[in-house]
Amino acid sequence: MKRALLIMAAMAAIAAPAMADEALAKSKNCMACHAADKKLVGPSYKDVAKKYAGDAKAVDMLAAKIIKGGSGVWGAIPMPANTQVSEADSKKLAAWVLSLK
Repeated sequence: MKRALLIMAAMAAIAAPAMADEALAKSKNCMACHAADKKLVGPSYKDVAKKYAGDAKAVDMLAAKIIKGGSGVWGAIPMPANTQVSEADSKKLAAWVLSLK
């Protein structure tokens, strides 16, 4: 019983940061156009993570794109600017997206 509780506690500790950043994405309305594992209006977060895997500049580039918007990388539909997202939150969101596998 103790072992099961320890395993559950460890799993919750690992999942907590991911859930917190998913909550941030929901609070900033990112999930209206994106999902973790499927294309909606924009690409899935897992596809973004795969595309930029190993790119040391990806967090900063994606954080800037979250705030300023962008177009052409994933098709004809542009991503609108999200000026209500702070630089700190955009970096947290970008790091979370890139951590998804």
